[in-house]
Amino acid sequence: MDSPDAAESLPQASASRTAQIRRLDALAAPVRGRLRVAGGCTVVAGWLLVPQAALIALLVQRGFVEGAEPTTLVPALLALVAVGVARAALLLGARRNADRASTELRAGLRRTLAGRLLGRGAPWLRRQRSGGLSELAATHVDALDGYFGGYLLARLEVSMVPLAYLVVAFLVEPVVGVLLLVTMPLAPVFMMLVGRGAQAASQGQLRALSRMGGHFADRLRGLGLIRVYGRGEAELAGIGDAAEGLRERSLKVLRIAFLSSAVLEFFASVSVALIALYLGMSYLGMMDLRGGAALTLGTGLFLLLLAPEFYAPMRRLAAHYHDRASALAALEEIEHALADDVEPAPSLAERPESPARSTPAVTDTSTAAPAVSLQHISVRHAGAARDALSAVSLDIAPGEFVALAGGSGSGKSTLLEAVAGWLPLREGRIEIAPHDARIGYAPQRPYLFHGSIADNLRIARPDADDAALHAAAEAAQVMRFTARLPDGLDTVIGERGFGLSGGEARRIALARLFLRNPALALLDEPTAFLDPDTERAVLDALAMFARGRTLIVATHSDAALATAGRVVTLDASGGLR
Repeated sequence: MDSPDAAESLPQASASRTAQIRRLDALAAPVRGRLRVAGGCTVVAGWLLVPQAALIALLVQRGFVEGAEPTTLVPALLALVAVGVARAALLLGARRNADRASTELRAGLRRTLAGRLLGRGAPWLRRQRSGGLSELAATHVDALDGYFGGYLLARLEVSMVPLAYLVVAFLVEPVVGVLLLVTMPLAPVFMMLVGRGAQAASQGQLRALSRMGGHFADRLRGLGLIRVYGRGEAELAGIGDAAEGLRERSLKVLRIAFLSSAVLEFFASVSVALIALYLGMSYLGMMDLRGGAALTLGTGLFLLLLAPEFYAPMRRLAAHYHDRASALAALEEIEHALADDVEPAPSLAERPESPARSTPAVTDTSTAAPAVSLQHISVRHAGAARDALSAVSLDIAPGEFVALAGGSGSGKSTLLEAVAGWLPLREGRIEIAPHDARIGYAPQRPYLFHGSIADNLRIARPDADDAALHAAAEAAQVMRFTARLPDGLDTVIGERGFGLSGGEARRIALARLFLRNPALALLDEPTAFLDPDTERAVLDALAMFARGRTLIVATHSDAALATAGRVVTLDASGGLR
């Protein structure tokens, strides 16, 4: 006997599933018009099958049974062609509108998802696996395509088209109408029984795909270390095991989908066979349930043409039933990822608003030099036993050029990342006034992408013209080394700056900062690995750039410390001296 808790969980699960479906349907709000056009075309095309089947039956009855003159059949033939063309046009219109709606919806959802992910802030993003996040915007969003482009249309068609066929069947031959009415519930009931585990299987597949994407991306990122430590074969075996697990889960989803379709096809075939058996026995005189005139060939043909089409919408619904399960699983995974370690995320259907500014790096529009106030801040890295920064208080005036000094590990980079909003505070508060100051950060190890040097610079300002690009590159001394390259700023570099030295990569990061034109600039070791002449040129450019801006620079360089207006020293314990 089931426990009371198990009995109570059933309505709760049903309510949760209903809420999920409502949230999923709410995503279609921006393309509701196109989906309604597609649904209307599908339904009308289904209704037109009745006159199409009637015209075919009429032509057969008059041409083969009654022996009518061919010329008298021309109007019916023309009407049949017209109906066929109309149905084809309607189905084409339905397909095009559904495809466009699905494409627009997925593109909009990706934009919303990207905004929501970025709105989580750098601290949250740095805890996530990039491969898993990319799967959310790729595979998980694509999993919604079948629902909006197929399942919704099939659901509408099932609710309106078979009912019209049933009414026509009762009017033409009540016995066939009764057979259709009795057999109609069998197919969807058994289809739902078979497909009960479809969502769980789809969810398991999407999670396995997300894990494999993150696993593979992490291994690609650490490929150099893997080769250095001779772990290539072991990691390859791990990727093979992950791929095998994904294959098994994918086949499980396909098995459920095919079994669901097969069950519906079986009951549809049995139902059509029963109708065909009744009509055949009626023609042979072995059965007479009409109690009146015998069935004509045209009537029987009309009913036989109508019977398979009565179940066709249900077969299409069965074909897209696993799309519904996949879409629900994808939506749950996306919402789960967005709700990880933060307050519950609102529905994705809601228009995304600008996130609350919990760190100073969320919205950055002001160009006025800001004041920065650190009030007893403490920062501890994940898994660390002690604070990297401990009760640090520091006030920086608007337009001030401050250099952070101290030994390696004293917390200079941590302080910059905390001000940039990349690290959460364990305690304390950081205030930047004005709060919407534009912030630029040039880290010690900048990330450079595969592409030209110019493309890597334009990441800071995609709309920058060539003059602004060359000015920033000149100020950061990027032109010193690009002048020796075959294509100058158009020279293509590898992922993570492959082909450049550490000092050259830092100069590109500095040029990005100049191009962004921030009001608050944070620089981590901007002159490391530079020769004295280049360092002097970079520091002169920084001194000019500092006018009207607030600069905080972490450095070991005596020349950089001498250039700064004030030097703040951090001790080994992460506090100020």
